[in-house]
Amino acid sequence: MSLLAADSHGLPILSNGKKMTKLGFLFPGQGAQFVGMGKDLYEQSPAAKKLYEQADQLLGYSISQICFAGPETELTRTLYAQTGILVTSLAALAAIKEKIPDVQPALVAGLSLGEFTALVAAEAISFEDALKLVQIRAEAMEKAGQSNPGTMASVMGLDLEQCKAVAQEADCEIANLNTPDQTVLSGTFPAIEKACKIAEAKGAKRALPLKVGGAFHSSLMQQAKNQLEIALKNTPISTPKCLFIPNVTAQKVNKPEEIRSLLAQQLTSSVQWVRTMALAKEEGISQCLELGPGKVLKGLAKKCQPELEVFPFGAPNDFKNLESLNLSAEV
Repeated sequence: MSLLAADSHGLPILSNGKKMTKLGFLFPGQGAQFVGMGKDLYEQSPAAKKLYEQADQLLGYSISQICFAGPETELTRTLYAQTGILVTSLAALAAIKEKIPDVQPALVAGLSLGEFTALVAAEAISFEDALKLVQIRAEAMEKAGQSNPGTMASVMGLDLEQCKAVAQEADCEIANLNTPDQTVLSGTFPAIEKACKIAEAKGAKRALPLKVGGAFHSSLMQQAKNQLEIALKNTPISTPKCLFIPNVTAQKVNKPEEIRSLLAQQLTSSVQWVRTMALAKEEGISQCLELGPGKVLKGLAKKCQPELEVFPFGAPNDFKNLESLNLSAEV
């Protein structure tokens, strides 16, 4: 497939004369993992297979086999979940680019861990460096979770101001603003237990503790943030080749040093996903690919911006979901 030209916004025009759809690329975070993820990609896409093999070599263990065969107890560990999701998400991207070389994002964003994947897709960080960073990040988060034990809880049915009141009363923190009526709290085990009771008393539909390895996106991750900052100092970061929206501010950023700072801040800051989806819409994005395991981001987008269409792609069979997009004449 060859490009003939680009339109006034720099978007490619395909050899069949159609404009390529202005797409957002979204990348999932920890919790999206499942045993078997990426196996079909590995078996059916040479580009995806090459990526998994490269990851296995760089990590010094077989993340591919943990993704494909588990056991689930290993895959759900922060260390393996984060590296596994990063590799599987980028394998999905590699599989798409293998069939549609011209596909390029106009915008990238990722939920927590997915931010690192997004920066690889935007060619701001190399795959090798992202994998090293995520391995350091995951190890540091595991250790921080052991040194400062805590957990998280998902609160459904209360707005942000109500959740802030819950967090203040229970002495915990706001971790994720996922949708207008779904907020995740983070803190010590007693604080989260108290927060769930308070939230229910305030009329929450649900307030459920999550099965996570620590109080992520809270001050209890300060130790991990410090370690990640050290690793980031030695990591080359380039200007993203498309719009990048970070979790901490949900505002456009393209300066490498600012990106470097925000990647570390993310560990102790709230994930601003509601504002991220709002900005995507403001930037004229109407369709996104969710690249990687699961369909979590499709569900969140529907509640944040109902007009935003999200097409999950985590396996070769998902190509059929892309037929309504002008990615190429071949889809």
